[in-house]
Amino acid sequence: MAREIIDLTAEVRTGTGKGAARQARREGYVPGIIYGDGQEPVAIKMKFNYLLTKLRQGRFLQSLFNLKVEGQPDVHVICRGVQRDVVKDMPTHVDFMRIHDDSRIELFIHVTFINHEASPGLKRGGTLTVVRHEVELEVTAGDIPDHITVDLTGKKIGDVIHINDIELPAGVKPTIARNFVIANVAAPAGLAAAVEDEATA
Repeated sequence: MAREIIDLTAEVRTGTGKGAARQARREGYVPGIIYGDGQEPVAIKMKFNYLLTKLRQGRFLQSLFNLKVEGQPDVHVICRGVQRDVVKDMPTHVDFMRIHDDSRIELFIHVTFINHEASPGLKRGGTLTVVRHEVELEVTAGDIPDHITVDLTGKKIGDVIHINDIELPAGVKPTIARNFVIANVAAPAGLAAAVEDEATA
């Protein structure tokens, strides 16, 4: 399932440099820039509360946006960085990169686990230990998956789930070549202690 392209709105920011950025912040905006795709950078500003709301919704750095700037054609972008105040942790600058729908980009995609009730290991009291809640994948910008799915059906205590065990959407591949661990089904504390006692004996 491809992720929906979300609209973002911004305004053109007149002037560049630290002075213009400070002025934008005083007026209740977060300064930013759009760059890439062989075009000239465009200085923008976004209303502070509007951007903060979008950031708090999550996955801001993992989403493709349709950026609307008055007086300019809509453009598809991804956020390549949000600078924050070191004390207040509030956004102070935002960077967007223009992309085409067929561009290959690297993003962190959320991992969803299904069929917990069909795992013998979890039924016996085992615990699903998630090593990676998100995985960095190379995807096509116009077809960014909303998540990747791990099916826990048949997983027993001691089973380890690697990235190669997951069926990824077409055209999607991990950015790391090795077969890294996503999660495992760990033994319940009591069982683990009993096994350890037997081994010691």
